[in-house]
Amino acid sequence: MTALKRINLPVEGMTCASCVRRVENAIRKLPDVKEVSVNLATESAEVSLVPSAEMTPVVEAIRKAGYDVPASVVDLEIEGMTCASCVRRVEKALNDVPGVSAASVNLASERAHVEGLGTLPAGALIAAVRKAGYQARLVTKAADAGTENRDRHLAALRRDAIVAAILTAPVFVLEMGSHLFMSFHHWLAMTFGQQTIYVISFLLATLVQFGPGLRFYRHGIPALLRLAPDMNSLVAIGSTAAWAYSTVATFFPQLMPAGTANVYFESAAVIVTLVLFGRYLEARAKGQAGDAIRKLLDLSPRTARVARDGTFVDVPVDEVMAGDMLEARPGERIAVDGTVLDGHSHIDESMISGEPIPVEKREGSALLAGTINGQGSLRYRATKVGAETLLAQIVRMVEQAQGAKLPIQSLLDRVTAVFVPVVIGVALLTFVAWMLAGPENAFGVALVHAVSVLIIACPCAMGLATPASIMVATGRAAEMGILFRRGEALQTLKDARTVALDKTGTLTKGHPELTDLIPLPGFERDEILRLTASAEARSEHPVAAAIVMAATGQRLALSPATDFHTETGLGIVATVDGHAVLVGADRFMTGRGIDPAALRDEAARAGEAGRTPLYVAIDGRLAALVCVSDPVKETTPDAIRRLHDLGLGVAMLTGDNSRTAQAVAGPLGIDTVVAEVLPGGKVDAIREIAGRAGPVVFVGDGINDAPALAEASVGLAIGTGTDIAIESADVVLMSGDLQGVARAIAVSKATMRNIAQNLFWAFAYNIVLIPVAAGAFSGLTGWTLSPMLAAGAMAMSSVFVLANAMRLKQLK
Repeated sequence: MTALKRINLPVEGMTCASCVRRVENAIRKLPDVKEVSVNLATESAEVSLVPSAEMTPVVEAIRKAGYDVPASVVDLEIEGMTCASCVRRVEKALNDVPGVSAASVNLASERAHVEGLGTLPAGALIAAVRKAGYQARLVTKAADAGTENRDRHLAALRRDAIVAAILTAPVFVLEMGSHLFMSFHHWLAMTFGQQTIYVISFLLATLVQFGPGLRFYRHGIPALLRLAPDMNSLVAIGSTAAWAYSTVATFFPQLMPAGTANVYFESAAVIVTLVLFGRYLEARAKGQAGDAIRKLLDLSPRTARVARDGTFVDVPVDEVMAGDMLEARPGERIAVDGTVLDGHSHIDESMISGEPIPVEKREGSALLAGTINGQGSLRYRATKVGAETLLAQIVRMVEQAQGAKLPIQSLLDRVTAVFVPVVIGVALLTFVAWMLAGPENAFGVALVHAVSVLIIACPCAMGLATPASIMVATGRAAEMGILFRRGEALQTLKDARTVALDKTGTLTKGHPELTDLIPLPGFERDEILRLTASAEARSEHPVAAAIVMAATGQRLALSPATDFHTETGLGIVATVDGHAVLVGADRFMTGRGIDPAALRDEAARAGEAGRTPLYVAIDGRLAALVCVSDPVKETTPDAIRRLHDLGLGVAMLTGDNSRTAQAVAGPLGIDTVVAEVLPGGKVDAIREIAGRAGPVVFVGDGINDAPALAEASVGLAIGTGTDIAIESADVVLMSGDLQGVARAIAVSKATMRNIAQNLFWAFAYNIVLIPVAAGAFSGLTGWTLSPMLAAGAMAMSSVFVLANAMRLKQLK
């Protein structure tokens, strides 16, 4: 199956869940689109296309739907161009980079001006120019383009809200002051005259309506004309109705029935002002919800000390290439992923793994971009740069998880698809009902209630309820070393009933040691160890590594193995110095016609002690028993207790024999043990447990356990800080600490609880206040809701939802 091309585009102009649905539908109609997910909180669209598809139709579809995809610009300084052919070559290289819409190269200034959609990858642009045979560097290192767009949008909202508030304040004081204080009302009437006050209110309200409030018309009216009204449409209709009615009452009162020429300029102006302030607070909160990504991006240093012509010089980190030699001085951040060439230090990797204890580094140790060097000085070779570094992979994972759409969102999508049209219908019914009820000033009363319904029912809180919580939770989880590769795991993980664990590398340290070698008569111990280690040197299994380490530790000279063959989960076959060597479990030996009875008792005792026994046969004869022990991690007992405290059953799935498995599982209090199972058998075991006890979470090392990770309801891969590209896992635990499993489940439960609170608030708010706004209770209790209060309540509902989501940042 051909891999899909994934693009992530920022989308401007979305204000509610209806906007999300509209953008998704517009993109989904394109023939080359396979998957699309639009996120209101991140204001972005993640689209999966066939490899040959272009991005332009997607952008056009978004813009045709009434929204915008902001452009970004990168300027590069180009070295090595000599003629027009060079210019064309560089332009072609830049235009071939995904996301670039136009590239212009100037030979005289030796500059390239690149325009694109979304955030242009500066590293990819520089690499493309280098591949074409030239050198490039950024003229200016722009900050994250998404952050710049958010800051610009936030500044515009703040400006418009302040201007609207300044213009609205006199209107509000004139109208409400007259209602509250009769003496003030009489003074105004005697000093200025009622008509003059109405004209002043008209002028100020008009400035608000068509100044700061113009943004509602720009987005709301086109949406209304497309018969796809959104939140902007509701605000535009509501505020315009109040303003237009008041304008007629002010200048053409003779056109209105007697006693109905009232003005509501303060309602029109306050609606616009409060909605703008609500959006400003919402935009601020959404920016804070995405702090995790910005913090991760800030971990990467801007410059690196790279060896150039025999000396170390500071260069932009984008210019570092794999194979370069770099230097890390005390206290500096590691610039790119690499391997230590010389030096000794301790590195703070807590920002990657969540583990606070610095890690010792010496020659051959792996270094990760963004981590902090301690007191020593290191020289290291760059192995991964740019988008290939672990930090870049983490950022991509968090971004993908933050943009994910949980299963619960599908229900909300169906609700919001009809919500705004229904609200407009309810507002019309409210208007008609009050007109038929025929109270004094029926038209004015009907208008006020209809406008209140339009304003109170804006579904912005619904659209933010789920994505805001996901953004904050996945960011907080990343700070704890828990990476949700698939956002859906946030919802499914909380339903787990059993946690199934691989043994080696998960419960244990994954670095076994050779504890015993018991030779049979006629065989020499050192020669058995030498031949066995020579054969196992071709294997990648941790047990093989322990045997090889023991042999090299005794300075035994290993020989190259030929005819090497492995039978997964059973053993290996190889030829060493003309000897046929077999190493494996008892069933492996039996299958090869070798009787392990002579050493079965020793194997049983080793198994009961928690060691892994393996038989060695040389030239068809049973030669020895080797025993390997993999110590249980210090944090494992407490982790198992925490899982039990959460009410979860714990199972261990291992290829070890039953005695060894029980020796490990017993002291830990593990409920279910499935031993002597091959990798494929773990899948069957997970299915059996799921059928009996409910959803199963499987925790493994992400390499040999790929089928089991994929089969489980949620697969959690234990990472080691560098082994992160684990495609079969839903969640990656960056540290080797099994307590991360309980933390991940706690994050899931807290997130879904937070989402439930948000949804309750969003729906309860509409269900309760729409009837109040419509005046359904005014005759019985006197309860009613003016358009001004409706606008304030609507704005605060979104702020409440975002503030509630922000509480997840404090998750422990």
